[in-house]
Amino acid sequence: MAKTAAIVVIGNEILSGKVTDTNSPFLCRELRALGVDVRRIVVVPDDLAAIAEEVAACARTYDYVFTTGGVGPTHDDVTIAAVAHGLQRPLVVHPELQALFETHWADRPETLRRKMASVPAGTQLLLEPSLPIPVLQVDNVYIFPGIPQLLQRKFAAIKERFRESPYWGREVYVTVPESSIAHLLEALLAEFPELQLGSYPQLGHPDYRVKLTLESKDPDYVARACARLLALLPPSCVARVE
Repeated sequence: MAKTAAIVVIGNEILSGKVTDTNSPFLCRELRALGVDVRRIVVVPDDLAAIAEEVAACARTYDYVFTTGGVGPTHDDVTIAAVAHGLQRPLVVHPELQALFETHWADRPETLRRKMASVPAGTQLLLEPSLPIPVLQVDNVYIFPGIPQLLQRKFAAIKERFRESPYWGREVYVTVPESSIAHLLEALLAEFPELQLGSYPQLGHPDYRVKLTLESKDPDYVARACARLLALLPPSCVARVE
């Protein structure tokens, strides 16, 4: 079984349309490549209670929870306090994190440095040589910044800890609409119930009308399912197989 993950995107700017979320698509691609199955993406406002409720629910349900956004020094950055509340942990000043902020933010007010060093009790600092400020881990919750460049840099530094057995996949492109092959896809899933089968129509493409994806962690299972699909489909409708 694949490890599962949820992504909690935090920020009024996402919900108001002022900023387009690019963090969750990035994390989905990266986690899939690592063999992790993302099961939930949710966007919540900069509201302590809403964040706490969602993080707590996801932490109970999924193997990993990734939060993005709301970790800066301003009034609307409440993610860390919300995670503490959701996981029922007190906020404490982490001495190692405090020392880092005193080094990197020596010119900032002491109250600000103290806020940035306050984390849920039991927080682990995931320190890597390439990171001046570590990723925060609380149980199965990983707290990331919302700035895409920072998130990507931090995730790249720690991503190998999430690596699982990979997904194997095949792609079949057909020249007929979904409605004409839906019954064949149902028949395929009846024979291969563990197959992750996707069907994605494409409007206006000159070469095909539907892209079919077949995925599993068992390469032999995918190969057999793909062979069966090709046997079910009329040969004339198959544009290509990858």
